Amino acid sequence: MNARAVVGGPKLGDAARSVWGKTDRKGTSPVGWLPLWRHLADTADVAGRLWEHWLSPAVRQRIADELPGGDADARTLAVWIAGVHDIGKATPAFACQAYALAERMRDHGLGYHRDLIRADRKYAPHATAGHLVLADWLQQQHWTDPHSYAVIVGGHHGVPPTDEGLRDVQVRPHLLGDPDWRQVQYELLNWMAERSGAGERLIEWSGAPLSQPVQAALTGLVIVADWIASNEEFFPYILDSTDEDRLTAGWELLDLPVPWRPAAPPVDVDELFGARFELPATAAPRPVQRTVAELAATMPAPGMMIVEAAMGEGKTEAALAAVEILARRTGASGCYLALPTRATSDAMFNRMLSWLRRLPDAQVGRGDRDVRLAHGKAALNPDYDRLRTTSLPSGIAEDDGGTDIGVHVWLAGPKRTLLSSFVVGTIDQLLFAALRGKHLVLRHLGLAGKIVVIDEAHAYDVYMGQFLDRALEWLGAYGVPVIVLSATLPARRRAELMAAYDIGRLGPVPALTWRDRGKPRVDPYAPLRTDLRYPLVTVSTADRGATATSCADSGRGIEVNLRRLADDLPTLVELLRDQLADGGCALVVRNTVARVQETAAALRAALGPDIPVSVAHSRFMAVDRAAKDRWLRDTFGPPGCGSRPHRHVVVASQVAEQSLDIDFDLLVTDLAPVDLVLQRIGRLHRHTRGDRPARLATPTCWISGADWTTEPPQPVAGSRRVYQPATLLRSAAVLLPHLDGEPLRLPSDIAPITQTAYGDAELGPPSWQPAMAEAEAKQRDEITTKELKADGFRLAGVAEVGVPLIGWLSGGVGNADDRAALGHVRDTDAESLEVLLLVRTPDGLVLPPWIDGGGVSVPTSALPRWPLPRWIARCTLPLPRAMTAADVIDEVIAELERRTDLSAWQDSHWLAGELVLDIDTDGTATVAGFDLHYHPEEGLRVTRANT
Repeated sequence: MNARAVVGGPKLGDAARSVWGKTDRKGTSPVGWLPLWRHLADTADVAGRLWEHWLSPAVRQRIADELPGGDADARTLAVWIAGVHDIGKATPAFACQAYALAERMRDHGLGYHRDLIRADRKYAPHATAGHLVLADWLQQQHWTDPHSYAVIVGGHHGVPPTDEGLRDVQVRPHLLGDPDWRQVQYELLNWMAERSGAGERLIEWSGAPLSQPVQAALTGLVIVADWIASNEEFFPYILDSTDEDRLTAGWELLDLPVPWRPAAPPVDVDELFGARFELPATAAPRPVQRTVAELAATMPAPGMMIVEAAMGEGKTEAALAAVEILARRTGASGCYLALPTRATSDAMFNRMLSWLRRLPDAQVGRGDRDVRLAHGKAALNPDYDRLRTTSLPSGIAEDDGGTDIGVHVWLAGPKRTLLSSFVVGTIDQLLFAALRGKHLVLRHLGLAGKIVVIDEAHAYDVYMGQFLDRALEWLGAYGVPVIVLSATLPARRRAELMAAYDIGRLGPVPALTWRDRGKPRVDPYAPLRTDLRYPLVTVSTADRGATATSCADSGRGIEVNLRRLADDLPTLVELLRDQLADGGCALVVRNTVARVQETAAALRAALGPDIPVSVAHSRFMAVDRAAKDRWLRDTFGPPGCGSRPHRHVVVASQVAEQSLDIDFDLLVTDLAPVDLVLQRIGRLHRHTRGDRPARLATPTCWISGADWTTEPPQPVAGSRRVYQPATLLRSAAVLLPHLDGEPLRLPSDIAPITQTAYGDAELGPPSWQPAMAEAEAKQRDEITTKELKADGFRLAGVAEVGVPLIGWLSGGVGNADDRAALGHVRDTDAESLEVLLLVRTPDGLVLPPWIDGGGVSVPTSALPRWPLPRWIARCTLPLPRAMTAADVIDEVIAELERRTDLSAWQDSHWLAGELVLDIDTDGTATVAGFDLHYHPEEGLRVTRANT
């Protein structure tokens, strides 16, 4: 390769031009390698294009705010730091990996002791080496502390260096090279400083240390630029074109979507909701929706909004309206909608698509709108898969600035979950932003340019709450507006969420000094802990604290009668037989899958065919679970959405309490935490119907799952395993007046009941107090244990400006994938384990015959041909905790591996690493001492083989 003959090549010496940066792994390059200068130039140019055409204006502004020259400085910094990201490759530690290329460099004066370097090179990964080289060069430019800039180079492979790692290189200077190497390093750095325009800004930047959020955002941007510039399809290993031609060709092939630029939304709230949502002709925004839209236009931005309103009040539509308003005000270019489960995420994804099709852009025809469904089984969602595999839909309101919607191939790759503009997913993806793991900066970069919406905020336990609070702190530090939605949020939790966000937004609360002696310490969040109004919309203020605004409810209130029900199946049978005599649909909610299955079996046997009984729980195969959710929505949804049966009983687990628009005439529920009881009651008489049977005309909820004859009531064992006994007892205590005859008025009673149950005051009769005190003391100890456990992997809080990200991810989860990371942000006593359910016939394994495409033969000795891998992946089934406990999971996995050899599947991204559970044609199997039976209508039933 004649380096001097390169079109548009830089003015570098022969030694600097001889440094190699990449080798051709595909064997398609005519020269076999790419000079380091070429890759640095490509990455710098990509970073500039990303800054101008892809990066959210909100992120650009966040970076620009910390530099003396504003946006111009910020772009220059991004280009320059990307252009020096691989300077650590100009070292003996890196060069010796390709012997022939290293010897070529030796011929140009860059010598090294091969055996010594090879023995020690593990101490100097090129990112760490690059951090030290750049820091040393900046110090030569009279910088006192260059590390908040140098760590961006040090962290560009996903993990910033540690102090120990930097020292390991410093005590082995031969790894970085002798003065001849240093001269080449400095020559490359000087060249990029001049090429990018950074050279004339370095003196001013030396007095502008970067905050940790800006360090992380820039590191994420450099990683994206590096990955794009390293893609041989976009930037081939040839040197026969100019920088501009090379960039233009690569960028056109990549074809990244442009960020959303919100048009000015209608000022009139009625007009806004009419334009964005499918509303009946005479419908108007409800009071809470109107309040949310009005406050979104006036609240501090960035800031947090907490929306508390009853189930069915349209909180989701209110949040989407606020997203549009806040995005216009802050420069955000998308949103992340976080939900508790895959099922709720799938349902929300379709609602987001409907909204997006009506969402205008400030400039008509700017490009496609990219979306992402972010959970482990997203590819099994038919609507999402359609966007991944077919052409973009048409018929969007182009005259209003709307655009097509699609899933961008490159952004859908690994580690890039949150880089798309509009993302719906489980809460885990947000909690991962507070988990120390490799490439965390990419999650932060994706979130930093969005509005974040957290739905069902009451659904997250103490352990998950620790990660959520830390994620909120970082979101506040990035200036990301956050909208929290809940029907039953405890007031204490309301204050905690706002305080966590403010720590990031405004910094830690200043420590008291001697000047504060004698002054009362004011808690700006105290009013939030005692505000019992409802519905309530709480927003940030300019300083710490918040302003809460109450609004009228929509007038859709109901009075519900609560009744005790003995926890024995004959009593339940008699109740249902009596109450459903004239027809009606009943929902029975149990706290464990085992109770669901036991109850359903007993009801079927006793009620006979006249009263059909169905089940809904989490222990279904993915394709069956999706069909079950659709059936529930279609059968028991709003009036007019399907064919509602004359008489039916659904026995369900907690899957029925979250984000499902289903409506039943009668409710029986196990005693649960009071906020969850209220959520379940939200499925009772949810819609106005003129055809409810007369004896079910009054909404009635029967509460079982406890021995009501004892003082205090004793919850059943399964409920005590799932929920804290203290929380169950306080739930029973706060519901006691209603169980004794006082109607439960919704929504007006939601706030006082919830806040009382989660308050500190004693509840219940005097005879309950000894047992409650003991349970609450145990609960406090367990909460402390969970908080300490969470800190083991939780990201540290945001440090002072200028503190580098050195050691930021030390002791974390490493390069864990989402499945492994999930175990660190959710508190479970057992691991989670999913298997692929297949049926074994005399001729071999087949897809379950009852699903679409079922009965097809599944080869295990070879990789199944497309599209069979995707069909197989739809058959994932979660195993129960009894089979994943620490004392049995290894045996379970070992037996499943022995039963079916899947080594031929490991090259499929759909099937690699999976286990197969093979059942016979009767649906049965025995694994590691467990008897299993699967039925598409009943799910998986598991018992110990010896019982």
